[in-house]
Amino acid sequence: MVKRFENTGYWTLILGGSSGLGLASAKKLASEGMNICIIHRNPRAEMEMINREFAKIQNENIQFLSLNKDILNLQHQQDILSELKTVVGKEGKIRCLLHSIAKGNLKPMIGSEHESLSTDDFSITLHAMATSLYDWTKLLFNENLFAEDARILAFTSEGSTKPIHNYAAVSAAKAALEAISRNIALEFAPFGLRCNCIQAGVTDTRSLQMIPGSKEIKEQSKKRNPFKRLTTAEDVADVVSLLCQDEASWINGCVIPVDGGEHLG
Repeated sequence: MVKRFENTGYWTLILGGSSGLGLASAKKLASEGMNICIIHRNPRAEMEMINREFAKIQNENIQFLSLNKDILNLQHQQDILSELKTVVGKEGKIRCLLHSIAKGNLKPMIGSEHESLSTDDFSITLHAMATSLYDWTKLLFNENLFAEDARILAFTSEGSTKPIHNYAAVSAAKAALEAISRNIALEFAPFGLRCNCIQAGVTDTRSLQMIPGSKEIKEQSKKRNPFKRLTTAEDVADVVSLLCQDEASWINGCVIPVDGGEHLG
């Protein structure tokens, strides 16, 4: 297999890469010679399983760093930047910033005060799943860590434009994520940054399983999809890899469906 990113000194920083789309993308990029840094937030009870997955990435003979820290915490951000600068060094640069954070409130809009969405629920979800993309773009930009031709990618969903029960806060965050992505694409372009959102089809990840009615969502998606199957994390990881290649440099400011045509149904 040709390792496209071998000996380039390129790194991918993945925000939220301990499972799902982020982890699959890490594995794909590592297999092509990309150095990987994953920032995640997981309890100790989950770390044995996660470390087994991280070991597969390390077996690709690339440089690898994982930090179990809160990317939204200001002090943790500085700690992460310090470690990242040490590991990347003077010769390395971040080719890709991949935003794969799934931290949102899944509550209905109607119900008791404790059971229904609050303004705080919206704020927390928007910060984690939308504005944090800008935070980390700015942090890395200010530290001059991006490569001359860098790619910023974020995962959105059909929920950014389509109402789904119990998904209002996440839906708002995905819409905001797309808006922020477009402006990053516009305002950071003179500095070599390209920014796009990947709209993945319904994928059977842990995040999906947490949505009430996820079983029905999966069944409906199979019926809508021209290929009559769900999107896999590996389908999405393949496109992340494509967008990191030199030939994708003219793709900027887009929301790209990666769903086998599911959006047509």
